[in-house]
Amino acid sequence: MAIARKLTVAQETVFPLPPYLVGAVEPVLNFDQAARRPDGSRPQQLDKETGLPIWQVAVLDPDPEAGNREKTVVVKLVCQHQPVPPENKSGFPFTPVRFTDLTVTPWIDDNGPRPKIAYSLRATGFAEPTSGTTRDQGKAA
Repeated sequence: MAIARKLTVAQETVFPLPPYLVGAVEPVLNFDQAARRPDGSRPQQLDKETGLPIWQVAVLDPDPEAGNREKTVVVKLVCQHQPVPPENKSGFPFTPVRFTDLTVTPWIDDNGPRPKIAYSLRATGFAEPTSGTTRDQGKAA
């Protein structure tokens, strides 16, 4: 059986409640193979499969079942131009978002005394969040 390295998932599988942006969308800098530019800066990292630039954003997972170390995660966005989040209509300082084409890549985090499975999240951009949550579905009113 062949399993893809990146697994396409519904956002509700990863974020039962819409996540909130808690940082700006920033380029991911290439520290691996690229040499520094004449001004000392590093070039932006490119996706190995598509050749598109990689951006990153920190999001807050409001799921009450998420552990303390899982509350804030980084989602990488693979797209040609810096993605623009949807307008914040929540009335709160954080913008709720929905990611398009969300994928999860499992990997082994061997930093620390015991290796553990970790997950890398990628998407192709933002969309307006949908109302309701998967936790609300199937519950009696």
